[in-house]
Amino acid sequence: QVQLVESGGGLVQPGGSLRLSCAASGSVYGFYTMGWYRQAPEKQRELVATITSGGMTEYADSVKGRFTISNNNAKNTVFLQMNSLQPEDTAVYYCNLYRWGNNLWGQGTQVTVSS
Repeated sequence: QVQLVESGGGLVQPGGSLRLSCAASGSVYGFYTMGWYRQAPEKQRELVATITSGGMTEYADSVKGRFTISNNNAKNTVFLQMNSLQPEDTAVYYCNLYRWGNNLWGQGTQVTVSS
């Protein structure tokens, strides 16, 4: 049974940086997509960035040029480097694994951008 374990959230001042990590335990093979979504209070969950097992990436327009997603396939891990953070980036960030038509979610990690 694959599980996703996230780390790296926290409190940061505007303009600061954070790096999120998500490790998939268990066996992950074949073609899959891992990524990050976020949900702010009273808002719907939205895509932040995804990366396929082949290395193709996708970003939300709001984070392009500021966030970078990367992965380590050998370790089934995905990272999200977040730079130039702004208060509107405040949300719970969820790791996602999409494979064979199924979605798997992590427990979420809080990112708060505030002075």
